[in-house]
Amino acid sequence: MTIRVIALNTFREAVRDRILYLLLFFAALSIGLSRVLALLTVGDRIKIIKDVGLASISFFGALMAILIGTGLVFKEIEKRTIFTLISKPIRRAEFILGKFLGLVLTLLVMTGLMALIFLALLFLHTSRIEWTIPAALLFIMLELILLTAVAILFSCFSTPILSTLFSLSFYLIGHFSWSLETLIRKMHPGPGRTVVRVLYTALPDLEAFNYKTEVVHGLPVPAAAWLTAPAYAVCYTAFVLALAILVFRRRDFI
Repeated sequence: MTIRVIALNTFREAVRDRILYLLLFFAALSIGLSRVLALLTVGDRIKIIKDVGLASISFFGALMAILIGTGLVFKEIEKRTIFTLISKPIRRAEFILGKFLGLVLTLLVMTGLMALIFLALLFLHTSRIEWTIPAALLFIMLELILLTAVAILFSCFSTPILSTLFSLSFYLIGHFSWSLETLIRKMHPGPGRTVVRVLYTALPDLEAFNYKTEVVHGLPVPAAAWLTAPAYAVCYTAFVLALAILVFRRRDFI
């Protein structure tokens, strides 16, 4: 009950944030410009619209998760409302989980709006909706849920500016961690290779949610991905939230 109340209050607070609608506007503009880009490019226009549209939803959704999430806890501390909250019979774990679920609900609504714009544009060109498009949107949402947890974790112990930089670094590292695997194969056995392998295991692999190429080119999404991607998202998100709760419990607000 407490978590639900905090989540709903977080959702109401988030939807009043003007930066959310600014990002939504630029996302819609980017999706709309995909049609212009398709007209100016030689090749399959539908593939270009799909590629740019899905990339826009993924990128601007990530910005929403990071820019809103990194300020959630800090705002409560800065406004001193955190003292009112922790003086009530509210566990700090409930506070973090409520904030997390409230932002996830916000992202679900915003991603849904971006998806509607994208699907409407796609329907105008093809007069049909491919079932693989919702599948790609599902994987994008799993990535955004994980990014939300990461943004809240950094918000528990740092300022919004630093938290944003940390979260953006997490996002970039997550999409380029595959290069470490290539490096491991080229390195000779030894301590250096062991360190790189540990880093590769510990660092996030956000490419586990990237199936935009398959969707754009009409390739089948691997059957294993329907199990591995959600499982990876749940486990990593739970781990990050556990860290956020631990940090928040140990923080002294006096």
